[in-house]
Amino acid sequence: MKLPLITASLMAIALQFTPMLAAAQDKAAVDAMESYLDFVEYGGATIFPEQIPRDDWKKFFVIDARDKDQFNKEHIPGAVNIEWRRALAERSRIPKDKPVLLYCNSGSLSAQAGFALRVAGYENVRILQGGFSEWKAKGGLDAAEKATRPVKH
Repeated sequence: MKLPLITASLMAIALQFTPMLAAAQDKAAVDAMESYLDFVEYGGATIFPEQIPRDDWKKFFVIDARDKDQFNKEHIPGAVNIEWRRALAERSRIPKDKPVLLYCNSGSLSAQAGFALRVAGYENVRILQGGFSEWKAKGGLDAAEKATRPVKH
């Protein structure tokens, strides 16, 4: 009989302190984001497709932050699929010792995942400006070469 009473008492105590724990966690998260925003470079670690020469793509750990169906339909060669919402949950898959490049369709969702990873200590994360659609429009893996070609009239 005493065990259910003790369990109920412990649950009541835990429920009483839950709001305080949540507030402390919220404050820690806000403090971490504030600290990051104080020092992040202008542009939020974005990189344009034309800034990456073809041979440099293999130096990146490329993450397609779109959903599985979009990834299966088409993606940047060598990319792994980690949906943007899962970036922190699956961070053990993400290296800290090489450049990481995140992309989605337009860059907005991958920017959110990149922000979360950078706040979590991943200083090696870049966001592909314009996402997959801009990467394709600018020439894919050959975007850098196409950007440096002389203009033909």
